[in-house]
Amino acid sequence: MEESTLKRFGISMDGHLLRKFDHLVKQKGYENRSEAIRDLVRDALIQHSWEKDEQIVAGSILLFYDHHKRNLLEELTKAQHDMHDIIMSTTHFHLDHANCLELIIVKGKAKDIQQLSHKLTSLKGVHYGKFTVAPIENI
Repeated sequence: MEESTLKRFGISMDGHLLRKFDHLVKQKGYENRSEAIRDLVRDALIQHSWEKDEQIVAGSILLFYDHHKRNLLEELTKAQHDMHDIIMSTTHFHLDHANCLELIIVKGKAKDIQQLSHKLTSLKGVHYGKFTVAPIENI
């Protein structure tokens, strides 16, 4: 008899977070939680696999932040100037009196872009950041 490669494990989760996750599972059309979790794990593994990679990629860094936060704009600008060679374009949107959305289009070595993304998203005042990447070699 062939052993199944499918393994079961348990996850503990706050009830409020689980309800929101179940809503997402239903909204995206997954048959069950396991399928949704597998997709999340695959995505995380793909993103992580490029973290120390020399592969050339293109992508975007999305930032949502409070522009009133002390020194944040200076820190964002300095980080982008320090790595200007991988930044192709930036677009800045004023969402309301305090909040901004910035989209940074990047191209270069995956590890360099990941480094920039981590630096920007970890700044105090950045409420949300997301790095999206796609390999451009061998396409």
